[in-house]
Amino acid sequence: MQWDRLKNFIDSLPSAGVPGCDMIVCRDHEVLFRHMAGNSDAEGKKPIRGDELYWLFSCTKVLTTCAAMQLIGQGKLHPDDPVSMYLPAYGSLTVRDGDTVRPAKRVMTVRHLMSMQSGLSYELSSPSILSAIKESNGKADTRTLVDAMAQEPLSFEPGTDFLYSLSHDVLAAVIEAVSGERFSEYLNRHILESLHLKDFSFSLNDQSRARLAAIYQRDGDSLTLCSQDSNNYRLTDAYESGGAGLLGSAEEYACFVDALACGGKGKDGQQILDPEMIQLWSANQLTAHSRHSFNQWNRRGYSYALGVRTRVDLSVGGPGSLGEFGWDGAAGSYAMIDPDRHLSAFFAMHVRNFGYVYDVIHPTLRGLIYEGLQGE
Repeated sequence: MQWDRLKNFIDSLPSAGVPGCDMIVCRDHEVLFRHMAGNSDAEGKKPIRGDELYWLFSCTKVLTTCAAMQLIGQGKLHPDDPVSMYLPAYGSLTVRDGDTVRPAKRVMTVRHLMSMQSGLSYELSSPSILSAIKESNGKADTRTLVDAMAQEPLSFEPGTDFLYSLSHDVLAAVIEAVSGERFSEYLNRHILESLHLKDFSFSLNDQSRARLAAIYQRDGDSLTLCSQDSNNYRLTDAYESGGAGLLGSAEEYACFVDALACGGKGKDGQQILDPEMIQLWSANQLTAHSRHSFNQWNRRGYSYALGVRTRVDLSVGGPGSLGEFGWDGAAGSYAMIDPDRHLSAFFAMHVRNFGYVYDVIHPTLRGLIYEGLQGE
């Protein structure tokens, strides 16, 4: 294995606008490569050392949909169940139709939530959400706010198009309803504790604040330092966003994706998800019309599955494996899972609004990982 080009590329990222980053590549529970670059503090005096915490943003979605796949595997949930079976507020949905709003003709299902074909939007300041927050004096919990989201008209009939949205936030409420547990409790009991992971959380405390890497916003060619609390997907302190609410460490997220790459089994033998559920989870779910909308994301060679991108074409997008899957986050984190090779990777950084990360950095990292494995 040759990792020099991957190491050199990571070392170049601070000069490309990434103040600090951490990259871990695993195979069969063994760390093949780990390298860090840059600094974790705004003053540039603390080199990244590997125990930093990061807002994971949409990398949260991989844990949320993993939890849903567990329940599907246990027969407690089915992808084609109506969402209203678990959240009655979703029994009377409406759809925007030009300048009018009409009753939805199609039933929204769990599959629609997981595959981002629900018709929901990512409008965090919709009237229904703002009203629910106000009425609760800023204390509305996950179920309260998710129920409020059902009051907003859908962008299209469920199942007819792809639109990145609050679907996985709604899925978290479904998981609560099915399991009878608060979403964070479910994740802890059925995924995190099984893998001995302790860094994941939906909120900051004094200890986690001390470990949180400085987070930035990209504004043109400049970087602006953000508040540690700058996760706008945390609508209230009581709200646990299944789409973007978690913070965690690179090392622990790498352990999570390593288990998924190894047939759902952790390094100590803990089975968090059966292999057949991983196969179902990563199977393409998009119609030709939905795929056209997904392609606007420029994930070349990929389609979208039950909450994750999935590699469906090796003729474009660079080296890789069919069926490789994962997702990324709004501050640049990147998760990659290759079940065929028992290979996984996680990349952590903390810069928002930086399109170069998704168009260039992530594909380059993936390509250099597979390049590093050549010649074995």
